[in-house]
Amino acid sequence: MGGCVALFQPLKLKNITFKNRVIMGSMHVGLEGLDEGIERLTEFYRLRAEHQVGLIVTGGAAVNREGSGGLDFMSIYEEEDVLRWKPLTNAVHNEGGKIALQLFHAGRYAYKALNGVDPVAPSPIRSPINPDTPVALSDPDIKRTIIDFAEGARRAKEAGFDAVEIMGSEGYLINQFVSPVTNKRTDQWGGSFEKRIAFSLEIVKAVRKAVGNDYPVLFRMSGLDLIEGSTTEEETLRWAQELEKVGVDLLNIGIGWHESRVPTISMKVPRMNFVPVAEEIKKHVEVPVVASNRINDPIAANKLLEKGTVDMISMARPFLADPAILTKAMEERFEEINTCIACNQACLDHVFEGLPASCLVNPEAGREMELPLIKVSQPKKLVVIGAGPAGLETARVAAERGHDVTLVDDKEEIGGQLNYSKRIPGKQEFYETLRYYQVQLKRLGVKIILNTRISETSPLVEEADEIVMATGIKPRIPAISGVENNSVVSYQAIFDGEVAYGSTAVIIGGGGIACDLALFLQEKGVKDITLLQRGKSFARGIGKTTRWATLMELRQKGINMIGGIESYETIHENTVHFTLKGETRSVKAESIILAAGQLVNNDLAERLTAIGKKVHVIGGAKHALGLDAKKAIYDGALIGREI
Repeated sequence: MGGCVALFQPLKLKNITFKNRVIMGSMHVGLEGLDEGIERLTEFYRLRAEHQVGLIVTGGAAVNREGSGGLDFMSIYEEEDVLRWKPLTNAVHNEGGKIALQLFHAGRYAYKALNGVDPVAPSPIRSPINPDTPVALSDPDIKRTIIDFAEGARRAKEAGFDAVEIMGSEGYLINQFVSPVTNKRTDQWGGSFEKRIAFSLEIVKAVRKAVGNDYPVLFRMSGLDLIEGSTTEEETLRWAQELEKVGVDLLNIGIGWHESRVPTISMKVPRMNFVPVAEEIKKHVEVPVVASNRINDPIAANKLLEKGTVDMISMARPFLADPAILTKAMEERFEEINTCIACNQACLDHVFEGLPASCLVNPEAGREMELPLIKVSQPKKLVVIGAGPAGLETARVAAERGHDVTLVDDKEEIGGQLNYSKRIPGKQEFYETLRYYQVQLKRLGVKIILNTRISETSPLVEEADEIVMATGIKPRIPAISGVENNSVVSYQAIFDGEVAYGSTAVIIGGGGIACDLALFLQEKGVKDITLLQRGKSFARGIGKTTRWATLMELRQKGINMIGGIESYETIHENTVHFTLKGETRSVKAESIILAAGQLVNNDLAERLTAIGKKVHVIGGAKHALGLDAKKAIYDGALIGREI
């Protein structure tokens, strides 16, 4: 731990001692509803406990039915929940870990269709991200809800949890009571600041009474709502002080509401961006304060703790990306860490779609029981053709299992289309994924051959026992008159630097690649950029949690978007002619770029099969429609285990 001394300092809180200053922040992963769901969730947490995390905080456990976040969320409002969660706490304790249950109530973020009851809130104000208008809690219902939190805490303690964390952030029920935007009450629970925070303080008092004075009670408070007209900074600091007075042992600082229109956790948010919020709160209280949001690097976290401006750091998604992140940090194997790139594609996007959470860069997350890595008894010579995300993961997994792997690509660097992504403004985190694969493949002895195009007569093909085709996609060329003109180029040619581009550009296409290309060109100084597409919805294929931010960025940067095109007529003299709403229109630009879909690139597979080679086709070489890095890496994880 020589490089991270501050990070691995123990911290005592009431009757427990954290082995280090890292909290694995609360994440709903949705494993509970699957077959063997409790076992899956237990293994998910057990693995993280095995790898040194100081304290695990579970996903939100609903304290009553109307407070549930949805299907497959944890719950703690029935006595049988005590027995349900004991195997989980036992498994964590057997690894020497500590785990806290998060006491949760969604408030107006709950869905009637999922819970079977109306969502509730301090006032009947509908959230912009929920179709249901909540019912205002009556005074008796508020008092019952306070008791529900206390009873949930009691059950958590009986189930063996080492602490509880009260969820008062991210726009959920307690946060809704604190904010004047969502609390319009005129009784003892609303109006003045003192009345708006009363609900949270009474919950803390009731929880403390239920669990006793020696049991740690954490509180996840909103340090910054990012909602216009919401709780002020002065009020937030006073709230922290009042929470301390009523018995909170630690303040974990959350940032933003789910409905706020300011990105807080995507990769375009700079690392450590919101740490100053926690640092300011720390100046006003004596209890330990935890910083969170976009902290994904143990070295940077250690430097923050060395300053002494916060007491602990919370990382959530980094433990999806790499369960062993702290073990690797302790052993100073920093380059081996599979860094969370904050893409949201397999974690938050999955959750909002009602799917179990996983991780783009680590598809084993949430699949610990179904994706074991078993050593092979008879190693084979494998040739993986294509060093994009699918090929990289195939090579890594197969080599980890003991195969002799050679990875071949016709480009001068590994990464495939990840090398395009890393060049997009705000997407530099993809460099981390490429660094991880480079280090892992070297560690595992994978032979990497670049600038080489494989054919069926290549000696490598002759020597291979099996071949994996991970050659990715090729751009689709739309059937437009004039598309063959020299002025028309593909997005690949632009990203690869094969062609120059002018000061103005028209991009035919409006999906994720087209949007990324527009932002890339804009940063390179292209002044006038227009996106054209047949559909009306731009940024297709980008997940729910980040698509809105991409569209907002495109608009803010003045990029023109013309959708709903009925037909493209012709491309002539640097001008695209098309029909929109029955009228012929045109856009002229120095560069006309195609980003209108993609096709599989697997011609070699048929030729290899014809000469008797065993070939596996994966990733974009198999399915171009809907392809993304998440699917490509998952395909690699599967085939690497299958061979």
